[in-house]
Amino acid sequence: MIVLLYHDSRKIASLLCENPAFSLDNRRGFCYNDKKYRKEAISVQYFFETVETIKKGVGFKHFDAVHLMWLAVGILTVAAAAFFCRRADDAGRRRMAKFVAGLLIADELFKVVCLVTHGLYIPKYLPLHLCSINIILIAVHAFRPTKTLDNFLYAICIPSAMLALLFPTWTKLPLANFMHIHSFTVHILLLAYPVMLLAAGMLRPSLGELPKTLALLAGLAVVALVVNLIFDTNFMFLMSAGKTNPLYIFKKAFGSHLWGFPVLIPAVLAVMYIPVCLYDRHRRKKAGQQ
Repeated sequence: MIVLLYHDSRKIASLLCENPAFSLDNRRGFCYNDKKYRKEAISVQYFFETVETIKKGVGFKHFDAVHLMWLAVGILTVAAAAFFCRRADDAGRRRMAKFVAGLLIADELFKVVCLVTHGLYIPKYLPLHLCSINIILIAVHAFRPTKTLDNFLYAICIPSAMLALLFPTWTKLPLANFMHIHSFTVHILLLAYPVMLLAAGMLRPSLGELPKTLALLAGLAVVALVVNLIFDTNFMFLMSAGKTNPLYIFKKAFGSHLWGFPVLIPAVLAVMYIPVCLYDRHRRKKAGQQ
């Protein structure tokens, strides 16, 4: 399957590159025939750069070949994790949960070590982004699962990881870059953990636990806001939203990206919990008939 995806993506890219209507700016980061880009994208000279230090023009674009490759890797990884977790016994499932949690911690430590050893660690890399918080919560959940954590990982971790993969904010970074690799792999793992446990029946979301989940999210947002005001950071996108962020639509339409939160959060929760409610009602109805 991977070989077929790779072959098809090469054919599509070649056709686009030969089309004069496809601008040079769009071809950059997509065309395999763009030798200059290809050389820079895989050059190790940019491996230890960040979005603050990288030069312009060596990154990728949303839904170009690089992005689609990572999305394909993500789909295959999550599907495989769900398949094997579902087939495993209880002990095997617990081992898988701890293993993925360990991979997440190792991935985050890899990022921190690279940043610190190259003098690149600044306050914006504190573990207060929602995805960094989810890493910590997953590590706790792997050893001491609770209903509140179940719901948080289902309602918050799954959609936030999916949105991060679909609309990455690290597009300035080339393929051969530690933050590029970390950002994709960590979000794939953040998606894989709750999905595989959900498939195995080990993660059970409940609408009754939603108030506690929202209270936890609000508490974390308050902490993030305080740190943002002290260090001039943008944890949880409370201060601003870039053009690649869906919240930017609300900034353009209403003057502030913050209007997006009371719109998008209920919408996401509805998408996540309507199937849960329908399943619970079906299960109760089936139990009543027996």
